[in-house]
Amino acid sequence: MNKSHGPAFRAAILDLAKCPACRGRAVITGVFHELACVQCNASGWVTAETGEALPLEVLVTQLSIRLQAAEHQIEQLKRPVPMFGPDAQYNENNRRGPGATNYTGD
Repeated sequence: MNKSHGPAFRAAILDLAKCPACRGRAVITGVFHELACVQCNASGWVTAETGEALPLEVLVTQLSIRLQAAEHQIEQLKRPVPMFGPDAQYNENNRRGPGATNYTGD
């Protein structure tokens, strides 16, 4: 059964691109000081398809989705990678050396 009205069940992920006017910095250099970029609502992001600024409610949701994905990726990269082969044997204590220390064969 298709949904005919009301809010979406899930937030749609939009393709974002850096603002061409401010190059993603959210500010434009004026004569004496920096000004908020009008083209992207001082966010540095626009829609990739049309180049238009996003409404603030949509922008906050899209940036939150991107932040959560980046944090998830960082957490995955922080996990230690299990070692296999000679590296694992060299770094783990095998209790074969004198006094049950690690023997590496060096």
